[in-house]
Amino acid sequence: MRKLAVVLLIVGLAGPAAAVADDWPQFRGPEGQGHSEATGVPLTWSETENVAWKTPVEGYGWSSPVILAGQVWLTTAIPAPATAAETEKRLSSLPYAVPKPEVAQTVTLKAVCLDRDTGRLLRSVVLFEFDEPIQICSVNSYASPTPVLEPGRLYCDFGTMGTACLDTATGEILWKRRLAVEHQVGPGSSPILHGEKLILVRDGCDLQYVTALDKNTGETLWKADRPPIATDFTPYRKAFSTPLVISSGEGEQMIVPGAQWIVAYDPETGETLWQADTGPSFSNAARPVFGHGMVFLCTAYGQSLLVAVRVGGHGDVTQTHIVWTAKKQVPKRSSPILVGNEVYMISDKGVVTCHDAHTGEACWSGRILGDCSASPLFVDGRIYFFGEDGTTVAIQPGRQPERLAENEIDGHIMASPAVADGALFLRTKTHLYRIQGD
Repeated sequence: MRKLAVVLLIVGLAGPAAAVADDWPQFRGPEGQGHSEATGVPLTWSETENVAWKTPVEGYGWSSPVILAGQVWLTTAIPAPATAAETEKRLSSLPYAVPKPEVAQTVTLKAVCLDRDTGRLLRSVVLFEFDEPIQICSVNSYASPTPVLEPGRLYCDFGTMGTACLDTATGEILWKRRLAVEHQVGPGSSPILHGEKLILVRDGCDLQYVTALDKNTGETLWKADRPPIATDFTPYRKAFSTPLVISSGEGEQMIVPGAQWIVAYDPETGETLWQADTGPSFSNAARPVFGHGMVFLCTAYGQSLLVAVRVGGHGDVTQTHIVWTAKKQVPKRSSPILVGNEVYMISDKGVVTCHDAHTGEACWSGRILGDCSASPLFVDGRIYFFGEDGTTVAIQPGRQPERLAENEIDGHIMASPAVADGALFLRTKTHLYRIQGD
């Protein structure tokens, strides 16, 4: 047992832990870092090549599919647009402007289950219905947070609009909670599971905190306020990050970026272990990645940086643990990916940059796509990048990158992909695809 513990610690310090090839239970996969150990994922596809099935999904949402035991689950939203007069009335009552706003008269929020092998619709469960729901930004959706899945249970979060747990065998709703904050532009943080806890981030304009709920009942187990943010303009306090639990020489730490700060919490108690000031940033949407004893994160708006922070320490570690920063072509929406000794990221305009993970040196940079929001994927020795126009580019990672393939499907891609059973699952605004070779 002692030897096993040492092996696991070494893996945690060296890079992302091994993924389970047949499951994809949360945002960015089994370990939450965009890696899969699946093999046989196609290099090329199109609307007429290597599509095992293509199933329409009612409504739309930017949440990723999650997959377990032959089931594929998605969340989706079915909004009825408000009239121009109603939109103007509701937006004029807000204390701030919403960029590219969309306002709905009503919205229905659902969890949808498809058969993994055939794409057949198995369940469609209404979780919440709202009259005059919150406004969103046009690049967001009412169903952007990715649910988290475990045997027998699915946990769906829609930010301020509510959280629900369902039985995956029957579709029965087991419990609901509503932890309201002011998102300004809609929800974005995905929930995670840790032991018996469902952990949620609520970084709103008004309130900023992280909380753990009992996954069986939805009752609050702990709540941790975020560090003070040095701005009086409340929209600059919001963020949409998804936590990452890591293991290091100091035990388990839950890394949660937010406006201005990256914070490590004890996932069992919510105690703050350390925090680092990453500067005047907000609306963080990327999930961090971990390896080589460091976490790598993107700070989004205000000051767009890729930051490498050495884990550990106590209290404010800004002056001692920030190893390096980079500021060119940093994405505001997609997450970075760590492969070997390099960190890769793709900007909102489709420029990929590769950095040395240890020093931050830029190894290479180049445009491969147009607009991009989805996070990249590493599988079968390749990195896949996904453009909003339905184009995917695969590259061979390394200091001398090789472009391997470019593929196109119909539709608009904002959701990050999933992998299971040697197949790639891609969500567009209207459909879910299973991409699979012969």
